[in-house]
Amino acid sequence: MEITKVYALDAVFDTPEDVPEDIKTNKCYARSSNWTVAEVAECVRRDFGSINILVHSLANGPEVTKPLLETSRKGYLAAISASSYSYVSLLKHFLPLINPGMTFSRILAIIYVMIIWPYNIIKTWYLNLNDGFAAGGSLLSLTYIASERIIPGYGGGMSSAKAALEGDTRVIAFEAGRKHKVRVNTISAGPLRSRAAKAIGFIDMMIDYSLENAPLQKELSADEVGNTAAFLVSPLASAITGAVIYVDNGLNAMGVGVDSPIFKDINIPKAS
Repeated sequence: MEITKVYALDAVFDTPEDVPEDIKTNKCYARSSNWTVAEVAECVRRDFGSINILVHSLANGPEVTKPLLETSRKGYLAAISASSYSYVSLLKHFLPLINPGMTFSRILAIIYVMIIWPYNIIKTWYLNLNDGFAAGGSLLSLTYIASERIIPGYGGGMSSAKAALEGDTRVIAFEAGRKHKVRVNTISAGPLRSRAAKAIGFIDMMIDYSLENAPLQKELSADEVGNTAAFLVSPLASAITGAVIYVDNGLNAMGVGVDSPIFKDINIPKAS
């Protein structure tokens, strides 16, 4: 795999006209140019013509550590903007560049680690893969089970943002499938020791909880999430779209925490 080019991107801003003056002059941005969604899409079109896969793996909740009832309107809307509407905006601008079906050797991957920071610079990689294979255009994002279950500590509107992301995945799968013949899915990964997870502050606790309560009692790896992503963008998943795919050792299937003392007299299956 070869990383051909790296672009700067802030997916909170669709066009240069959307950028406030104080951000334009901020030193984090002064070193870069053409970093709004529309500008990056145009740069990719100019440099490479078309793409086959778009991976949205970005989120930012400036008040993620606050309970929802203590979250400000500004913080809530910031989480929605960066973590869910950014996907809509990226697809809106990149769909004209996505091939509906051909042998692909190019992937545009939007990668961002969630941090608590007022300005969001996102690195965008344009990858060349030597081992191309026939597949239609595919769009992929990453979500989290807090979209549908209560995860104390995952606040600041981030649970709402993930719920919006999953709802948008279904709607866009219909619209983009009909108009552009591309597939749209999202992966709901379990607790993982990533830089993004460390921003929440209790990832080790969540991993321990998963080890005690998931059907598969092992720690989730980044490779397992990546393998699922590779499957979803490949021809092997050519009939899968609009789906939330759980990669969490089965934790999503559980209705109770079996490590609770209340189950001490119940015969819970264990490894022999």
